[in-house]
Amino acid sequence: MTTATAPSAPLTAIDRCDRCGAQAYLRVQLKSGGELLFCAHHAREHGEKLREVAEHVQDETDKLGTPTPSPEAG
Repeated sequence: MTTATAPSAPLTAIDRCDRCGAQAYLRVQLKSGGELLFCAHHAREHGEKLREVAEHVQDETDKLGTPTPSPEAG
């Protein structure tokens, strides 16, 4: 779903999903201009359509890996 273009700034906790307001992990730059932000859930839900309209996709869903347990846990 990605194409080779200049990298965008990393997504942060301030970036919110345009669909539900959750933290965004996917930035889609549209062929028609503009961009959309999606949480991982909505990125998966709309993935097929996004591939059709995307110029570039910045996917940071790898940040959702299993969290490291804190030293106090256990």
